[in-house]
Amino acid sequence: MIDSLYIGATGMQTQQTQVDVIANNLANANTAGFKRNTVEFKDLLYREVGAVNSNQQTDRTAFNIYGMGSSISASRKVFTVGDAKRTDGELDLAIRGQGFFEVSLADGQVAYTRSGSFTRNQDGMLVTQDGLELSSQIQIPVDATDIKISTDGKVSVSISGQNSRSDVGSIELMNFINPAALEPVGDNLYRATEGSGDAMRGIPGEQGMGTLAQGFLENSNVKLVDELVNLVVAQRAYEINSRVVQASDEILSITNNLMR
Repeated sequence: MIDSLYIGATGMQTQQTQVDVIANNLANANTAGFKRNTVEFKDLLYREVGAVNSNQQTDRTAFNIYGMGSSISASRKVFTVGDAKRTDGELDLAIRGQGFFEVSLADGQVAYTRSGSFTRNQDGMLVTQDGLELSSQIQIPVDATDIKISTDGKVSVSISGQNSRSDVGSIELMNFINPAALEPVGDNLYRATEGSGDAMRGIPGEQGMGTLAQGFLENSNVKLVDELVNLVVAQRAYEINSRVVQASDEILSITNNLMR
């Protein structure tokens, strides 16, 4: 069987993955804190098909070498900062710069997110919209009438009957040497991996960490125009590879008809 059938098939498979990734990016264009995915390709093994000259020289240029198609080498998150959207919510926080919020999972492990849409649970603790508690353990008193979160993460509240504001804690951020290697687990959450390195804790605005903006949420970093252009390119590449398969099939059909 001629190799072009399989080579064309690998091209169609990789472009289908590209289309799937683009579809996921577009589906999350309005998801707060979402980071777009990108796909990286690589060529497959090469094989030698005979020598060009008769003396079988060892010079690699003397051989006919053919590639065997393409495959996906990696699918990575792109952690560029998205635009900030004003919400005026007291517990909405956007990270302007690098860093992640650390939250505690139900199994006792921790995860990281860029989505700063928080609320209070029945105990007054700051939690995500899914009820995951912020690792900084900020507890807001029930009778608090006003919540202020500074750019460096300090949280203070006004309480009825008190003239001065009360400090209730500070929100810390986490960062990684290689954020692109974080493992996405859904719900805008990531887990640390060997490739990402251990989480580094810091105060917002210090040691390379971004600052906090109260009353804002970070939009998705998906650019619709870029994704649509990538979609057209992937569609055309898929179409070209399908024509390779079609042409190979026609060649095989001609070859079979020669035997009749």
